[in-house]
Amino acid sequence: MRELFHDQLDAMFVDLAGICRQVETAVGLATQALMTGDAAVAEQVISADVEIDRAREQVEDNAFALLSLQQPVAGDLRTVVSALRMVSELERMGDLSVHVAKIARLRVPQVAVPVEVQPTVARMAEVAEDMVRRVSQIITGRDVEAAIELGRDDEVMDQLRRQSFTELLSDDWQNGVEAAVDIALLGRYYERIADHAVSVANRVVFVVTGHNPSAVDAVS
Repeated sequence: MRELFHDQLDAMFVDLAGICRQVETAVGLATQALMTGDAAVAEQVISADVEIDRAREQVEDNAFALLSLQQPVAGDLRTVVSALRMVSELERMGDLSVHVAKIARLRVPQVAVPVEVQPTVARMAEVAEDMVRRVSQIITGRDVEAAIELGRDDEVMDQLRRQSFTELLSDDWQNGVEAAVDIALLGRYYERIADHAVSVANRVVFVVTGHNPSAVDAVS
């Protein structure tokens, strides 16, 4: 029975990694729609979000079944509870990708991102997608070192976010209020995707070690 239980725990992490790969695809396609003004690709992201929602529901159902039938304690309980929190974060990352796609769709046939800020927004998107990709690997391998490294690398996204605000507030900005709002929102969406990625990685560390890196950082 215990061997079966641990197989079920491992399967739950396989499912989490799968959802993470779905999110990675959503981030990439949403960015493609944003940078090209492609309404069809934007719709693809929006429509596919239901699959992420269903996958989240399946993980939750499996987790609650384990809690009720196996009554896990100590490390096993930590794993199940962490999985519930992680899947919620992953779903939110998918929702944020949908928000990006909706901005892209809203501005069709125009491209939502003005030419002069495209390098910054594209870089933010690249960092976000890379972080999601790495989280999938962290979940699969329960890689503590990679998880901690991801948290440190989040500073790159923070710097890009500050850079986008500098560009918006520049005296040279001539793209109007509508575009400024779009860029401010997009910056926030990509930043939050990165934040959720770090949070998921921290939960992997917690599962493996019993310690929460974010709590340690807050104390230090």
